[in-house]
Amino acid sequence: MYEPLVITAGTRPAVAPVLPKLPKHAVVNLMFGFNGGNLQLAAARPGTLAATNGGAKCVNGLGDSLFGQVAYCNSVPFYAAADRAITAGRLRIPQTGRSPRTGQRCPTTRSFQLVDQDPSDNVTTNYLLTAAGQTAQDNTANTASLATANATTISNGSDNTLLDSFILPALGCRAFTAPDLSDAGRPGTSQTLDELSAAASQRAPIALVPENDPMTTVNGALSRPKTNLYRLGVGQPLVIGTNNEPFGDTQARGQQADTPASFCANMLNLQTAFIAANSERFSTSPSPVPAAGRNLFTFLAARLSASFTNLGCQAFGLHDPVSVSLNADGVAVAATFSLVPQAPAAQQSPGPQATPAPSAIIPTALPTPWLPWTPWGDYGDPGY
Repeated sequence: MYEPLVITAGTRPAVAPVLPKLPKHAVVNLMFGFNGGNLQLAAARPGTLAATNGGAKCVNGLGDSLFGQVAYCNSVPFYAAADRAITAGRLRIPQTGRSPRTGQRCPTTRSFQLVDQDPSDNVTTNYLLTAAGQTAQDNTANTASLATANATTISNGSDNTLLDSFILPALGCRAFTAPDLSDAGRPGTSQTLDELSAAASQRAPIALVPENDPMTTVNGALSRPKTNLYRLGVGQPLVIGTNNEPFGDTQARGQQADTPASFCANMLNLQTAFIAANSERFSTSPSPVPAAGRNLFTFLAARLSASFTNLGCQAFGLHDPVSVSLNADGVAVAATFSLVPQAPAAQQSPGPQATPAPSAIIPTALPTPWLPWTPWGDYGDPGY
């Protein structure tokens, strides 16, 4: 994996970035994360981002409806290549195993113990920021050379960083890593590695990007085409069926029906139990965002409560099981849970479906056979 350097237009890097050395015929995917509201990719030359004619196959969303903070390039060919390597025995994804502290299976990005309103989003990349406002790659050499420049580490508030840098260490679990070509080959994490790990290890119920994810709706309406575009970027099965029918993931290792309503119910039931069971352990672990939660426990509690609202879970007859106490600065300092299992009300509709623009390119093809590693397998252009 490699963490490229991003700089502000008109500035220069604090240290010139390390250039990756890739083997011939390497297949690369690019994942983008943004700390602002809406990320719009722009190309230096016409055709660079295009899905055809040698372009980078970049996806920002569905037509003019952006995902928001994320985008990707070339993910479908990448996961197809990974599948070929796995089948040939050239790539082995280690099982996540069990926590030596709890005896439970270590969570993944597709675990309902972890997911929020927009699962599988954002990168694990860090940067070094100098007092002069310049950035550099966050590697061992730059950390040493910029020690006198008062450089600080800046990061992205992502689900992947939450998993790799906070939850897994608290449980004594290890993230799936690969040599970081921007840090002399030292082990590094990435969003894509997390998804490969989740595909290999996560057992049902598997938390896949739902249609009520705010990043995949169009003007507040559900959009199966946009949800499919997002899923393709992170190596997940496509959504099939209508609003109240099972998603395409029913074909993946026994996955049961996963409508927006059941996504909410699974998230509330499994995550409250997980956080409550680890309350003491997480209370002594640092918070990913101290301004949101005093420690990892209160941060996760506040995050789950916010996800309940942002996913519209109340529309399915569900209630928020979290009670959060805030201090004068709005920081979550205590939390309690209701552990009574909930089920969505019968015949609840998740909301209207958005109509894709006539010019929108949407995923249509489904794989045969359905593979556990990369749901579309290696069958050429998936129609996105």
